[in-house]
Amino acid sequence: MTTANLSHIFRNPMIPTLHFNYRYFEVEQEGETQWWFGGGTDLTPYYLDEEDVKQFHGTLKKACDKHNPQHYPDFKKWCDNYFVVHHRGERRGVGGIFFDDLDTPSQEEAFAFVQECANAVIPSYVPMIKKHMNDGYGLKEREWQLLRRGRYVEFNLVHDRGTKFGLFTPQARIESILMSLPLSAKWRYKHSPVEGSKEDELMKVLKTPKEWV
Repeated sequence: MTTANLSHIFRNPMIPTLHFNYRYFEVEQEGETQWWFGGGTDLTPYYLDEEDVKQFHGTLKKACDKHNPQHYPDFKKWCDNYFVVHHRGERRGVGGIFFDDLDTPSQEEAFAFVQECANAVIPSYVPMIKKHMNDGYGLKEREWQLLRRGRYVEFNLVHDRGTKFGLFTPQARIESILMSLPLSAKWRYKHSPVEGSKEDELMKVLKTPKEWV
């Protein structure tokens, strides 16, 4: 795939943005080692395609169910309740899974679960790229994409625990932390989509999360 094609894909508002981050922490204190896993995968569409979202959540549920059938409902709820732009009353996207402080049932089994989740990233997302990479769009759709990316900036800088922790850490590398923000974003004062529009359809889901599988 050429650089030009990749640029088109990254700009196309018909292709959702995917976020994922799986991590391992280990702390040794007074000769005792504590460890835990955390992270998750979530989807941020600009235009709602329910088939895409169902396929995405279904893939994550399948990965979770191989290890613990309770993981998907618990971590899906955790994701819905964490990635919230509270001052807007809306979610960052249509959710996925998110967890922290996972240290059971054993280190080996917890690691196997995280590996399963990481291996589910490509099959959960690539079908959407292939489905929508040639979809057309215009200035209106591009403007909406930039506004939604502005919401991502707001969440990261105002609400995200990891970003806030990094920014307030002494001698933090601020530039490295801000590299996680989108290259382009936009804000319009008190903007709200036209009722009944495709943009409004997405907003209804962002304000009231759904069960997808």
